[in-house]
Amino acid sequence: MTIYALSSGPGISGVAVIRISGKQTSKVIKLLTGKKLPNPRVATLRKINKINTSELIDQGVILWFPGPQSYTGEDMAEIQVHGSKAVIDALHSSISKIENCRLAEPGEFTKLAFQNGKMNLLKAESVADLISSETEIQRQQAIRIMNGKSANEFNLLRERILKILSHVEAKIDFPDEDLPNDILDEIKLSSNEVIKKITKILNDQKVGERIREGFKIAILGPTNAGKSSLLNHLSNRDVAIVSEIAGTTRDVIETHLNIDGYPVIVSDTAGIRDSKDEIEKKGIKLSLNRAEEADLKLIVVDVENLDFTDVLKGLLEENAILVINKSDLLQKDIDPNIKKINHVLISIKENENIDELILKIKNKLKNKFITSDDILITRERHRQHLQQSLDHLNNFNKKKEIEDFDKAAEDLRLATRHLGMIVGKVDVEEILGSIFNDFCIGK
Repeated sequence: MTIYALSSGPGISGVAVIRISGKQTSKVIKLLTGKKLPNPRVATLRKINKINTSELIDQGVILWFPGPQSYTGEDMAEIQVHGSKAVIDALHSSISKIENCRLAEPGEFTKLAFQNGKMNLLKAESVADLISSETEIQRQQAIRIMNGKSANEFNLLRERILKILSHVEAKIDFPDEDLPNDILDEIKLSSNEVIKKITKILNDQKVGERIREGFKIAILGPTNAGKSSLLNHLSNRDVAIVSEIAGTTRDVIETHLNIDGYPVIVSDTAGIRDSKDEIEKKGIKLSLNRAEEADLKLIVVDVENLDFTDVLKGLLEENAILVINKSDLLQKDIDPNIKKINHVLISIKENENIDELILKIKNKLKNKFITSDDILITRERHRQHLQQSLDHLNNFNKKKEIEDFDKAAEDLRLATRHLGMIVGKVDVEEILGSIFNDFCIGK
């Protein structure tokens, strides 16, 4: 089938780009323009008509990319027209009337590029990450992955395991012949080096995933302490309802922020207190769950009520900043024991010391987002396959020690398979759907 879709963003714009890929691409261009194909990779101005009529849709630029020298590896074209809904709809309608042409599914152009060997799976995923990047650090990470360093690293590890496997299989095929000692030493050395390398990659504090998905900050604390007001203040808009009535927030409210180029997801949670209301109790349970998932907790309390429950004390133990709100109501010094805790005294109402709180958050972000060219894992999928590969290598080492070479060889095969699944070196059809469904249509 030949696929087509709007590749530029939806909505009214100066220019819209419709992308076409497949065997019928040349036929589509000829039918729409009534002329022969333009020169490859040369922007050519043409009148674009409705199929089988002389009615003009628009005048636009056509770019013709014969396969395999195209993004998808197939015959491909891009039509640039004025970006009105009427023009786009008319052009889509005309293409749909051509036999074997259909609207593309999300990510289908990039999926074709992967299947036709134009890119590996990591690069395909990084294309999606680049399109959805909202901060500079996300853009930089996507570009690094696109440049191929991660894929090269995983391929190198896979090749080293394959080399170990070839030596082990030699021992299986010729059981009566002793392998030279240097070969046995090399098997042991190489397997240990690969294990160390994968272990180091996995011990990355999940920086790559944090950059891609966002640093998670949970705002927690008792009712009426100012949690929702703080969320609205950080967001510069009314994200959450603010009320004097205790327990207004029942569910978790999230907003995505960009703090100095760092992607952040801030969650406002239900106030933590003893409650008999079933809905509020569920909200409090969600709050505690979100606290466990958070990279940083902002524990917001009222300056007039600094008696912490055991639950709040537990939340302050790790990765937390105590935010003492309503400093404008402070009438006496804060308890010296509370002063020892990492805290900020603020007044959201009077806009006091908010900058100090944001500075503390920034410092936490900088410590968590220590970026380097060594970031290789950006998705949970990568992490799972690496961990499984490591498990099989460790199993190989155990079996090798007792010279159970047949079973040891199978562990090596499984280790290489999981590394191959990351870059798409083996059959990955079962995961392609979940990967490319995250793309926008037209890419």
